[in-house]
Amino acid sequence: MLEDTLSLMPLWAFAVAVGVTLIAGFVKGAIGFAMPLIMISGLSLFLDPLLAIAGIILPIVMSNFLQVARFGRVEAMAAIREYWRYIVIVCVMIVIVAQFVTAIPTRVFYLILGIPVVILSLIQLMGVTFHIPRHRRRLAEWGIGALSGILGGMTGTWGPPTVLYLIALETPKAKQLLVQGVVYGLGSVSLLAGHLQSGVLTATTAPFSAALLIPAFLGMQIGFRLSDHLNPAVFRKVTLAVLVLAGANLVRRGIMG
Repeated sequence: MLEDTLSLMPLWAFAVAVGVTLIAGFVKGAIGFAMPLIMISGLSLFLDPLLAIAGIILPIVMSNFLQVARFGRVEAMAAIREYWRYIVIVCVMIVIVAQFVTAIPTRVFYLILGIPVVILSLIQLMGVTFHIPRHRRRLAEWGIGALSGILGGMTGTWGPPTVLYLIALETPKAKQLLVQGVVYGLGSVSLLAGHLQSGVLTATTAPFSAALLIPAFLGMQIGFRLSDHLNPAVFRKVTLAVLVLAGANLVRRGIMG
């Protein structure tokens, strides 16, 4: 597996990828989201964007099912029943949009990666909140779900719109983590299926993604154990600030090359 991975990149790049994934796993374990954002922002700094997307796929699948596993099966099924429309549109759009990723020029791809990271991170960092009235919920499910799925298919991350959606519904904190895990978990399976079809995840790139499972798992375990001792609000703001900087750098690369 390591030999296959090192055929795609130098040893230093693989070592940095492991470090980025470890940090992303830690953040995921501590606050429940941002792993794909951190990985795609970090890996795209020194790897081809399509290889970066391939690398995040298996760690995303594993991490989201670990998150859901912390809750009971009954709670997870209840979340699926309540949010099934949102989940369905996210999953369908991920599979569809993922098929077009390989046709996007590199500089355009950097902009597609960077702009949503900056905008969505700034929205959360500034504490901007929205409210979705009950009679508008079904429309919001389809609309925001479609946006999330498009971002997921293009960039491998659909977390920030989902977080903003759940906040707008005034979802309790514990339930937010459960629903996020369910949406991310089922969406990540769609991402895996979509990129098996798109040609991004292949016999050549899959060993790289598989190799990142270990640092992702270790990072999450550390995050789980330290989450009770961290100030979640401060840690979340620091994470979002870092994502803004990383996203801005991707935008710079998209504009300046």
